[in-house]
Amino acid sequence: MAQTHIAMPATAAKGEIIKIKVLIRHVMETGHRRDREGQVIGRELINHFAVTYGGSVIFRAELHPGMAANPFFAFSTRARESGDLVFEWQGDNGFQALETRRLVVT
Repeated sequence: MAQTHIAMPATAAKGEIIKIKVLIRHVMETGHRRDREGQVIGRELINHFAVTYGGSVIFRAELHPGMAANPFFAFSTRARESGDLVFEWQGDNGFQALETRRLVVT
């Protein structure tokens, strides 16, 4: 199971630009390496990450085998209204992680 870390303000003034930082701890195994016994280590990648705010996608990334373990993203958005930011990761072997953070706009 992956562990996520999300850094963002809990409150913001209407119209303020907020910074969001996201890290997910994940091995991001390409399926090209071998273990000590010479067996291929199975592919295990996150291949899609998206963030929605107020029902609209505000950030999206498609990840590929060249992506490092523990992917980190930093981006900004404008605080429009109070609501949930939904962070969703999808990957190989049915991997899915979902986190929600509330933003209160004053």
